[in-house]
Parts: sequence; C-alpha cells; structure tokens
Amino acid sequence: QVQLVESGGGLVQAGGSLRLSCAASGSIVSRNIMGWYRQAPGNQREYVATITTSGNALYSDAVKGRFTISRDSAKNTVYLQMNSLKREDTAVYYCNYKKVYEATTYWGQGTQVTVSS
Repeated sequence: QVQLVESGGGLVQAGGSLRLSCAASGSIVSRNIMGWYRQAPGNQREYVATITTSGNALYSDAVKGRFTISRDSAKNTVYLQMNSLKREDTAVYYCNYKKVYEATTYWGQGTQVTVSS
C-alpha cells in the first residue's frame, strides 16, 4: 500500500497562487508516476498534470502555462504550483501515485481549492 497525504489547499482570489504538496509513503517503488487530478461539484474527476520519476511532465490544456508540477524524489513528494488561478479551477484536488510496472494506482484524500472572484 501507498499512503498519500496532501496539503496546501485553501481559498484564494482569482489571479492568485497556491502550492499543493503530496507526500507518498509506504511501499514506494523506483518507477512511478505522480500527479494531480481534480473534481468540481457535479463533474467527473479530470486530469490536471503528471510527472515521471525522470522528470517528464504533462499537463492538461486547461492548466498548461499556469500550473507547474515538480517532484522531490528524495522526499517522495510531488508539488503543484498553481498561478493565475481562475474560478473554474475551483475543485477538490487529488494526488495520484501509479506504480509503473505493477499498474497499480493510489489516491490521496483530496484537498479543496476554492478560487473566488
């Protein structure tokens, strides 16, 4: 099992910034992909960004150019720097951990991000 603990959510005005963190512990493996998904009320969970252990990052079109994902492999932690936040970024953000060779996925408990106008 892998445990994921997220932090950094909160309330921010439109145009502001927030930084999310997610620390992984437990049965960590060397080849993994960590990332973020989000779910707004009434919507399905959607992809935000992922980063591999080698540092390759991908983003959804909705956040590209505004969000930056990074990781500290020594700390098994992934970060999501969110800039120029918009009201439509309001959602619960979930950390995701995938074991590449085992095709196993784990989820964090979610952290609320609310962007006000």
